[in-house]
Amino acid sequence: MAFRYPSFNRRGFVGLAGSAAAFLSCACGRAHAQQPEKGGAIPGGEKSAKSTMLGAGADLLQSRGPVSAINMYLNGFHFYADDMGRQIEAHHYCSHVTEEFYQCVIYDGNEPHSRLIGIEYIVSERIFKTLPEEEKALWHSHRHEALAGELLMPGIPATVQHIAMATLVSTYGKTWHTWQVDKDSALPTGIPQLMMGFTADGQLKPEMIKSRDKELGTYTSQAKKSREDLASSAPQPDAAADAWKSGTTPQLVLTKTPIINKR
Repeated sequence: MAFRYPSFNRRGFVGLAGSAAAFLSCACGRAHAQQPEKGGAIPGGEKSAKSTMLGAGADLLQSRGPVSAINMYLNGFHFYADDMGRQIEAHHYCSHVTEEFYQCVIYDGNEPHSRLIGIEYIVSERIFKTLPEEEKALWHSHRHEALAGELLMPGIPATVQHIAMATLVSTYGKTWHTWQVDKDSALPTGIPQLMMGFTADGQLKPEMIKSRDKELGTYTSQAKKSREDLASSAPQPDAAADAWKSGTTPQLVLTKTPIINKR
């Protein structure tokens, strides 16, 4: 099945068929609620005038390269693959690389100085089914997240989100968090961790939804109701995804290993 999604141009506009209007998609292109800073302060002090000037010059003269392709903002939730009790709100800023592949950078908020906490790759169902079985275990399904309203596009009208979710509902994501902000919000200590997505009601803590809706002005329950029609056509997730459901899961651990090809 072809992977379909509304096309976004460089400024973050979404094209819709018929009489639908154009809407801004990227957080930098549309005003919407922003979350307060979370956790402790990052060490280092305020930027000096020199650093500010250098940054302004670089911003003026240098290309943003791949960053300029980011044009979609998704808000959702992850949990550590080996501990569903550790739940994290994730702000995804994504670029549409091919018709069946997205790549996203993940922050703990939507402010300019929010912490960069991870990455997620998103592929179509067709691509996912071509992966080796051991690779599939690293990926999670998006069916429940999309249908439950857990996955949202802040600032985008519900009708446009519905079109987007009709595609995302059958996709799969592989997510690594590089900053365990629930343990140390000051610095990115530790090693990257594999993250997963929720697959049923009752898994995500209600207070996470309540906090997100309050801070972003979103309505998860309304989103869930508006997507009920997608359930009949959304395929059931591949059994090889969401590996944690078996009772064991892949996860990174830190070990020492001999060096090869040392020069």
